Amino acid sequence: MNEVGPIESAPGRIGGGVFVAVAGPSGVGKDTVINYARDKLIGRREFVFARRVITRTADANSEDHDTLDLKEFDAALKAGAFSVVWQAHGLNYALPRSIDADIAGGSVVIANISRQLIDELKERYANFMLVVVSAHRDVIAQRLKARGRESDAEIVARLNRIAVEDTVRYEAVRLENSGPKEQAGERFISILEAASADAGME
Repeated sequence: MNEVGPIESAPGRIGGGVFVAVAGPSGVGKDTVINYARDKLIGRREFVFARRVITRTADANSEDHDTLDLKEFDAALKAGAFSVVWQAHGLNYALPRSIDADIAGGSVVIANISRQLIDELKERYANFMLVVVSAHRDVIAQRLKARGRESDAEIVARLNRIAVEDTVRYEAVRLENSGPKEQAGERFISILEAASADAGME
């Protein structure tokens, strides 16, 4: 196993490739790290960056995602269009069903996910890697303020929740993202390369 592991394997589940789950609280820069790797890995067919479906209109300060209203989301869910779904911050989120075929075909699928999904994903996919992104409190505060979605009081409340939230019970790769995006971005690419190699895809 490569030193940046771990990949947890589970027989009888969707396998062939690897699901790389990127988790961490708002403001740590998950989308920034993922977008950096996506741009650098263009043309590498073994890497698939899952595009989330959200019941929120995309804007310049949010990730590039597919938007559905509540009625459309419910119809797509009933039609079996999603692999996993979850709710957070009053919104519905989902990943497309197509990622199951990508993983079955041997790809490394990367997705920004909620920590509430970790156990479900570990049960669904044979090869699973969790990458937890973190950043210093003051850096997170600056990033949240720049988004303009929350008041100062709401940001403080979110930071206080982050201080007590815990992902330690999960085996994970830790990715610090308080500095330049290139630093964490290159580290993330090395993690993805290792995931591909460990799964025997290179």
